[in-house]
Amino acid sequence: MHSTKNFLNKHGYMVCIVGAAVLGLLIPGPGGTGGILHLSTLTYVGIMLVFFLHGANLSPDKLKAGFTQWQLHLFVQLATFVLFPIIGIGIFMVGRGWLPNDMLLGFFYLCALPSTISSSVAMTALARGNLSGAIFNATISGLIGMVMTPMLMSFVMAKSGHPISLLSAMMDVMIQLMLPFAAGQMLRRPLLTLMARNKKLLSTLDRGVIVLIVHASFCNSQQAGVWSSYSLYTLAALIVLTGILLVIILCLTTWSSRRLGFNTEDEIAAVFCGSKKSLANGMPMAQAMFAGHAGMGIFVLPMIIYHQLQLLVCSVLAERYANRR
Repeated sequence: MHSTKNFLNKHGYMVCIVGAAVLGLLIPGPGGTGGILHLSTLTYVGIMLVFFLHGANLSPDKLKAGFTQWQLHLFVQLATFVLFPIIGIGIFMVGRGWLPNDMLLGFFYLCALPSTISSSVAMTALARGNLSGAIFNATISGLIGMVMTPMLMSFVMAKSGHPISLLSAMMDVMIQLMLPFAAGQMLRRPLLTLMARNKKLLSTLDRGVIVLIVHASFCNSQQAGVWSSYSLYTLAALIVLTGILLVIILCLTTWSSRRLGFNTEDEIAAVFCGSKKSLANGMPMAQAMFAGHAGMGIFVLPMIIYHQLQLLVCSVLAERYANRR
């Protein structure tokens, strides 16, 4: 009983995500488009609220503390928005005929996402790395991603024969994510005390919205009959491919940071910020850009798999860094 409680305390979030996905496959009706839960409306409002709170929670002082370390910032942003997409486009081109198109698009979407904030900063702190640099890079990455991710996706989807309007995609992201974020920044001071008192509630809200998006995505995909098209072999191949991507990125960021002469603290921040991808930003952006897409359950699957793998592998890596002399 005690071990079960410890497991849920540590991995409860991912258990909820997996549970939401399985429930969406088994009982898709209530959470699907037109279902009694009205998840499309609920998640839309929830995403705006979450990004409003993200904006209110962002401290300008923390950003200023890491602003001057431009070599580290350039390294992380190039890894996130250049190196990752180059690998992603290579896999997208080679994988045609081997993996379904929606899955390959989802894999590239994973590569086009910004870095995650919470786990990058937490693991940099655990590993005794450059914390102010990690905070700056992880935060700026999320802001850059609101522009770069739609741009990268519009390019690849046009090449794949499923074009999306870049202007429309960026407007959707702007309205649903960036405007609430900016409003939160402007109202930050009056909300500081309230947010400090309700940190746990805000974290639950943030994660709860992501769980609902996952559930709605899998409901819609199941209703459209998407999942019946894929074999277990295809899903296993996706897991292996996602794991290979993580290993390649970790090796390249570690090797490159050492070649550039980064000290150990900067290397830690570079590796953890440059190798992570954000589920917290990825789910809302996917919902904003591809709402109603029948294959969205498959589309977001690489991101969910990578999120879990990066937590497991980088936790071990952070412990190894922390134990250095």
